[in-house]
Amino acid sequence: MLQVHDFLLRLSLCRGVGRGSKYRLWCRAQELDCYDDPSQLIDGCQLTQSVRTALLNNWASPELDRAVELNQSCPHITIVDPEYPAALKEISCPPLLLFYTGDISLLKKPCLGIVGARDASSYGASVLRGFIPEIVKHRLVVVSGLARGIDGLSHQITLKHGGMTVGVIGCGLDYFYPAENRYLQQAVAKQGLVLSEYGYGEPPIALHFPERNRIIAGLVQTLLVVEAKRRSGSLITANMALYENRNVCAVPGRIDTIRSLGCNELIAAGAKPILRAQDLIDEFN
Repeated sequence: MLQVHDFLLRLSLCRGVGRGSKYRLWCRAQELDCYDDPSQLIDGCQLTQSVRTALLNNWASPELDRAVELNQSCPHITIVDPEYPAALKEISCPPLLLFYTGDISLLKKPCLGIVGARDASSYGASVLRGFIPEIVKHRLVVVSGLARGIDGLSHQITLKHGGMTVGVIGCGLDYFYPAENRYLQQAVAKQGLVLSEYGYGEPPIALHFPERNRIIAGLVQTLLVVEAKRRSGSLITANMALYENRNVCAVPGRIDTIRSLGCNELIAAGAKPILRAQDLIDEFN
């Protein structure tokens, strides 16, 4: 098992290989029971030539050795560990490894995702202040992305009411993004759980956030969207959740407000409209 864990850590940190390619390599490694020679795994993994080259060039590189040494002592779970949430294994491209700080047992509890606009309005904040105390009372874990706006407010209000919350970030755990959420991320780590599939030293770049969103969608049974523009990260997460057969709900808003367009269109397409906290709780009953 140690060899498998070492392989998963090294593969997760290997640069130049995308998440889908890494998952296919992992599946091939299991088929061949081979966890030490990536050259034996390439055939049958549908890798582009550039990915093949990156894998073979980087696997034994000093840079990857340093990354492995830096991260191997950081708390993490792999896809073969009992702590790894079963729901996340079901998605089309599950993360092979998750670094964490906080209470990993939260991943075994019923999880509700909450995402929404970064420029949240007073209406969105009011909705959260009304809903979250009831969510906390029913022992649901609030999962969000530690971003500005609805995400950050979801964590803050949950912690204020003594609830359980998980933050999924798109960078290494040694980064705080956005910078103003530094103390919030530290509070979530202390009282809840912060997760990332990125090792220490990995900065928050644009590519990471859609990848982060698939983890939020995969962890939860139900996803709630509170305020979202027509093209937004929240709708990306909602579409990922729909693809993975999660329940997707949305809070309706004014038809003349740009922040409500995404939610109203989700509802028009079949998402459940949420008018009170009990509507959400019913999704878990």
